[in-house]
Amino acid sequence: MLFTPGSFVLPPVSKMRKELRRRVIIILAITAIGIYLVFFPHDRRPRLRDLTSWSQIKANIAENIKLGLDLKGGSHLVLWVQTDDAIRTITDNNVLEAEKILKKEGIPFKSVKATGLGQITVEVSDGSRNPDIEEKLRDDFGPGWERTRSDGGAVVFTMKESEMNDIRRTATNQAKTIIENRVNAFGVAEPTIQLHGREQDHQILLQLPGIDDPERVKRTLNAESRLELKEVFGDPHPTKEAAEAARAGDPNKMVIPLKERADAETGQPASTSYIVVAKTPVVSGIDLRGADAVPSQYGGHEYKINFQLKPNGAAKFEQFTSANIGKRLAIVLNDEAKSAPTIQAAISDRGEITGAFTKESAEDLALVLRSGALPAKVVYLEERTVGPSLGADSIRQGVIASIVGLVLVVLCMLIYYRGAGVNATLALIVNLVLLLAGLAMLGAVLTLPGIAGVILTIGMAVDSNVLIFERIREEIRNGKVIVSAVDTGFKRAFLTIIDTHVTTIVSAAFLFVFGTGPIRGFAVTLAIGLIANLFASVYVSRTIFNFILTRSGQRVESLSI
Repeated sequence: MLFTPGSFVLPPVSKMRKELRRRVIIILAITAIGIYLVFFPHDRRPRLRDLTSWSQIKANIAENIKLGLDLKGGSHLVLWVQTDDAIRTITDNNVLEAEKILKKEGIPFKSVKATGLGQITVEVSDGSRNPDIEEKLRDDFGPGWERTRSDGGAVVFTMKESEMNDIRRTATNQAKTIIENRVNAFGVAEPTIQLHGREQDHQILLQLPGIDDPERVKRTLNAESRLELKEVFGDPHPTKEAAEAARAGDPNKMVIPLKERADAETGQPASTSYIVVAKTPVVSGIDLRGADAVPSQYGGHEYKINFQLKPNGAAKFEQFTSANIGKRLAIVLNDEAKSAPTIQAAISDRGEITGAFTKESAEDLALVLRSGALPAKVVYLEERTVGPSLGADSIRQGVIASIVGLVLVVLCMLIYYRGAGVNATLALIVNLVLLLAGLAMLGAVLTLPGIAGVILTIGMAVDSNVLIFERIREEIRNGKVIVSAVDTGFKRAFLTIIDTHVTTIVSAAFLFVFGTGPIRGFAVTLAIGLIANLFASVYVSRTIFNFILTRSGQRVESLSI
């Protein structure tokens, strides 16, 4: 053991070297993992080209570190959900159901109709049965409705304002979920989909980095997806009038167009006819389990959509097809029959939609079918397209700002702290590598505010080193030997560094929870950078000092700091 005038006991050199080797191994391992996450591909084995080709290195970095809309370019949309549509749909459904209930109960009435938003009027000629009407319909409509008028002419039910607000809120959230499902199928890296503005505005913010065709996005988001499999009565008719005559006014049947594709084998051109189908479908889109676009058996560039049904829907479908072999079944999409094949045998859980689909239109339709129908129409209040050239300018300017800031910081550290400045620079490099690795590992998006977070992280890293170095200087001025000064300096600065970093990370957490897209990008980058800085400024920097203190097995009498 070596003893110093300050009563500091220096451990044996062999033990310090053993501890140093352990630290170096940990640092090299973590740094190597960080370099791999940033510079090498994650979906295949690395190749020599990943080390030798600058274009491949840039491609790997671009693949691993996802860029936000402001850096990559893409589409920015603000959508308004017309939530009153959902209220009208519920009102119309209640009108139909009220008619059925009153007819079933034998209660006389003139008509049932919607007379306003969330209002249903039952016209009567005799008010003596009004209590029966109220009782039967109140049970069906539920507690969200109240009777607001009852006299000899009509019984009026009105939806409560609280119920309408709940429907509006639910419709907005449902629209957001369905839009998320449809957008995710585009394969967009880290889209931003969130409620926008005040709650009563019913708006959704949609940002799609890398998508420069907003019209296709809008078509897909607005697309209807009412898939129904319906029983067909008789053969197709050449005109709508002929089909209406065959329907003979049956209220349980309806006439829809049948648009059949061209026959590739016979050369028969595409045609439109009309068929009579049941109003009530055998199964519908809610019974759908999945849908995929696949090449058609007719070859060429034509595609079809294969769909699968859920167990309950499959059971109903199998029961119907088993009992109707030899009859036609219409595959109806948005009140238009895509095909009306003859049932050859019992069918369980699978079917297909054929038509003159291109690859893109088939994929978009399959996407819409999988995600379900929007509860209300959406309109676009704002639309912006950020070009990739603008994003490239932002990246270039952000990188230049980061490099200039880094170079100036390094120069100041080298000039002011001399040899210890090299220590700080190495720790700073490790910090930046781990910061980028954290973004890549978490799949976080780097935005322009995120680059500001990188620059702020550089400042925090320097601040940590300044705290440590000034503590060490202070201990040396107080007469302690170098080893004791370094040890005490790190110990005394550690609590201050922990305090500043933890409080800043908590602030970043609040920014992430309550902020919008760009602010959340700043918060994520800052939090990852601060965590990396705790490792770099304390563990890596201390290891470098330990290397200096144990070199050649001699006690260090001076330190360049």
